[in-house]
Amino acid sequence: MSIATQEREVERSRAQLAETVDALHARLDVRSRAKARMQVAQDRATTDDGKPRPDLLAGAAAALVGLVTLMWWRRR
Repeated sequence: MSIATQEREVERSRAQLAETVDALHARLDVRSRAKARMQVAQDRATTDDGKPRPDLLAGAAAALVGLVTLMWWRRR
């Protein structure tokens, strides 16, 4: 095996190792993963202009009314 071939093999191994380290770092970076998930949830819950989605507001209001009704019914 020539020196040039060995050098190419070493460079390939270094590149693979760097990719592995980057992947591990991304999986272990809890703060970044939590921020990304929070952003996804926020994007799902809001319209393009940043206001809450009307269908989610209606669902939350219905759940609140149901909970209040249940509490009122159980007290009677």
